[in-house]
Amino acid sequence: MNILFLGDIIGKPGRDVVQAELPALRQSLKLDFVIANGENAAGGFGLTRAIAEEFFAMGIDAISTGNHWADQKEILTYIESEDRILRPANYPKGTPGRGANLYQTPNGSLLLINVMGRVFMDALDDPFAAVEAQLSACRLREGADVIVVDIHAEATSEKMAMGHFCDGRASLVVGTHSHVPTGDAQILPGGTAYQTDAGACADYDSVIGMDKAEPVQRFIRKMSTQRFTPATGPATLCGVFVQTGANGLAARIDPVRVGGRLKQTVPEL
Repeated sequence: MNILFLGDIIGKPGRDVVQAELPALRQSLKLDFVIANGENAAGGFGLTRAIAEEFFAMGIDAISTGNHWADQKEILTYIESEDRILRPANYPKGTPGRGANLYQTPNGSLLLINVMGRVFMDALDDPFAAVEAQLSACRLREGADVIVVDIHAEATSEKMAMGHFCDGRASLVVGTHSHVPTGDAQILPGGTAYQTDAGACADYDSVIGMDKAEPVQRFIRKMSTQRFTPATGPATLCGVFVQTGANGLAARIDPVRVGGRLKQTVPEL
């Protein structure tokens, strides 16, 4: 199966670059399934029904999220009925929505698991226990042909630990939240594809996708003067392409970067 995972889509510039570039990527990479982290899609904070439906129309098959998933309150009811949107699985019992779902494609089934780290972030339930519960209930090659884990976390160490925890049991473990693509795309010894952070679909003339002025002055003066807003220059689409073999494990992993300011990286089949 050919899978594209897109890093955090930030505001309108991120949405615009995905809309512009995804159709060509879908064709050239012969994609079976596209996942995007959409927790920053609505002005940098949260996700709305209208934007989610816009993503589905673009060709995104499922949306993962993170710590900003509930910033737009309308999502609390929409996520209950829309199984193509996930929130982190390690939120307390009773939280609206779901943290994992099994999707059917013409080339097999895909289990997507979304969890959030706890180091330097909110004190949620154990993400490793949440992932273990999903992997035990729906095993690779038995319950699902492909398994993808999005770990939305601040600490590189926590993301890497999750990669090794899932090695041989998931097709891809990929980090989100940091908004900067890391250079460590690899296939782990057990056959799981891994990258610490997929980056963001955003304007990189920014501070992690946000207009530079407010973040810079907060670091200098330790005071906020206004809300963060997405940077509005040309955005770069950043993500990860993974191709799995018959055993559900990774056969290849390639970073994807198109448009904007970063060096272009587009895999060829």
